[in-house]
Amino acid sequence: MAGGIVLCGGKSTRMGSPKALLPFGSETMLQRVVRLLGEVVEPIVVVAAADQNLPPLPSDVIVTRDEREARGPLEGLRAGLKALPPGVDIAYVTSCDVPLLVPGFVRQMLDLSQDHDVAVMEIDGFTHPLSAVYRRSTLPVVEDLLARDRLRPVFLFESVHTRRVRPAEMTADPDLRTLRNLNTREDYERA
Repeated sequence: MAGGIVLCGGKSTRMGSPKALLPFGSETMLQRVVRLLGEVVEPIVVVAAADQNLPPLPSDVIVTRDEREARGPLEGLRAGLKALPPGVDIAYVTSCDVPLLVPGFVRQMLDLSQDHDVAVMEIDGFTHPLSAVYRRSTLPVVEDLLARDRLRPVFLFESVHTRRVRPAEMTADPDLRTLRNLNTREDYERA
């Protein structure tokens, strides 16, 4: 059974408010990402900062908080993997600022993760750790890296059996819309 983890972070964006709360059509960005991800996997875990406000979410969404703030995606990954219910051994992990997420991308990444601890999109040597699949079994490695202040996801990828997915393999989302996170006002307005 596969679940989904959405990392929200707690910082305000260059747009003046937290990305999770920014409107995108009739929803906030977080609500949209949760809805799209929910078309493919369940349950959904939303990881937020300790004091972060979230928009209303479906009642079956699990909300958890980072144990320690400002420790990056590995901290969020730890919180998300720990919050997954028993029986969910794999999760697609994303951020809340990808409102163009394509559910087929998630399905294909899950398929490509077979026999690997992690499946991550890699473009020109750059990995996308928040468009990746992680097995729950990576949790002890994540915790060890956090304990040693090795906070970069690449350290995890080097420590476990990782499948690096190339853009040409992604037939479900050939334009890679899923990877288009919104970091600036211009990105947001174009989307």
